[in-house]
Amino acid sequence: MIDPIALLFWLLLLVIVLEPQMRFRRILGMRLSILKRLEDKYRMRFITLIHRQERVSFLGIPLYRFIDIEDSEEVLRAIRTTPPDMPIALILHTPGGLVLAAAQIAQALKSHPAKKIVIIPHYAMSGGTLIALAADEIWMDPHAVLGPLDPQLSIKPGLAVPAPSLLKVVKEKGPEKVSDETLLLADVAEKAIRQLQELIVSLVKDRLGEEKALKLAKRLTGGYWTHDYPITVNKARELGLNIKTEIPPEVYELMRLYPQAMPVRPGVEYIPYPYAPRLPHRVEPAKTSL
Repeated sequence: MIDPIALLFWLLLLVIVLEPQMRFRRILGMRLSILKRLEDKYRMRFITLIHRQERVSFLGIPLYRFIDIEDSEEVLRAIRTTPPDMPIALILHTPGGLVLAAAQIAQALKSHPAKKIVIIPHYAMSGGTLIALAADEIWMDPHAVLGPLDPQLSIKPGLAVPAPSLLKVVKEKGPEKVSDETLLLADVAEKAIRQLQELIVSLVKDRLGEEKALKLAKRLTGGYWTHDYPITVNKARELGLNIKTEIPPEVYELMRLYPQAMPVRPGVEYIPYPYAPRLPHRVEPAKTSL
């Protein structure tokens, strides 16, 4: 005879194990449905590169998503399988990541023969900005931002310093007054900046011309701003980038389907607008008793 308590326990365990997978598949289906609607509406191939920046608690360790080699492999595969005469729209939402991975994506996007558009609903910092430079047009929300491209050098676990700042320290103190380790890092920093500038120029010179492309490259990599400085729509236009502020409404709908990986108490709450219609409040007549 089957113990009903034991059966109930195993059923609950099965639900706990399967429910997250079922929920993910349901959300994934909704995402693909929106992408299909976008492709039918705009006659483009839509690709997403979306990273949630919120912290996820896993054994007390903060985890963040960023552009890595796995991302570049998937995006390159998507670009490679896109017909050469079909425009590509890449939806970007990322804090940045590995230069190698971002450079691969940017160069692959640049080499696609048809029109390339990068759509930024919220932010595309660092490596995300590098990818955006490969597009013919950048569609940004009016309050979305890009970010500087100054290389960050890891000098010890958990500590990265901007390459331009490292070169500035050596210049101001003098090579003879810094350690051999600092000189070694300064050599790497100089190479990293030069390599990134060359890549930026190769991505934009056909649209801006050689002189303006080099000026843009130096501005983005030269340490004029902190690494998290928000380059707004107006600032991006001043830099010579082709910015449009018309975002398809389906993109905002899509972004809502990328929730945080684990449920947490929300820091922002509001009643969605427009409000749902409400029935008029019925006032009961007062009752009098004797």
